[in-house]
Amino acid sequence: MTTPGGLPPQSALHTGRAVFTEAYAVIPRGVMTDIVTSNLPGWAGARAWILARPLSGFAESFAHYLMEVAPGGGSDAPEPDPAAQGILYVTNGEGLLRLEGTEHALGPGSYAYLPPECGWTLEAGASPLRFHWLRKRYEAVPGIAAPEPFVTRETDATTIAMPDTEGRWATTRFVDPLDLAHDMHVNIVTFQPGGSIPFEETHVMEHGLFVLEGKGVYRLNRDWVEVEAGDYMWLRAFCPQACYAAGPGPFRYLLYKDVNRHPVLR
Repeated sequence: MTTPGGLPPQSALHTGRAVFTEAYAVIPRGVMTDIVTSNLPGWAGARAWILARPLSGFAESFAHYLMEVAPGGGSDAPEPDPAAQGILYVTNGEGLLRLEGTEHALGPGSYAYLPPECGWTLEAGASPLRFHWLRKRYEAVPGIAAPEPFVTRETDATTIAMPDTEGRWATTRFVDPLDLAHDMHVNIVTFQPGGSIPFEETHVMEHGLFVLEGKGVYRLNRDWVEVEAGDYMWLRAFCPQACYAAGPGPFRYLLYKDVNRHPVLR
């Protein structure tokens, strides 16, 4: 699910759930309007809701865009930073990804990993193409080759239930977590109704969480926050976090985290 754009009516009350704190931000779907979109160099017929970007003193490792590309639009030069890697996850529409000379048809659930300096272009099909685009500068390690590009679908990825959860909490992984070539993971986390993270996770990884389906209640630092499909949460390192799925259906979100690297000492 992506934002529909538009604007609230002039009669609407100025109330909402958006918040930015020292430890986390919540960007609800209702504030992702047309007037907060960005146009991007090198892209035609496209607009972006930029939900996260490196921000000194907050989360610093990644950027997360919601992209909407009109039919026939796209880019022949999408990535301006040769050191950046990217992940695309499609939610709506169809498109054509040309990746190092190979064409890949994209549709809902498509997932692509784009390593630094790989050649790729993207063109939307007959209906608007909506997708998540996550970018991070790759942190090279001596003796470890950078990952190869790949394209897959959510239905072909591995979903594993977390231990001792009776299947109520599961993670769909597109990359082997033991593969040290990757310095970021973008997974899909699914909770069945009543499923929970039953303790306050507190860790070095930064997070971006976009709710794909359902609703839940999230513990963020000192607060309990209700979230639903279309909402975004942005967490800095060590922000305590827990949640439970509110039902009546599954609660699913796209999750970014930085992994497999030593902290940079400055």
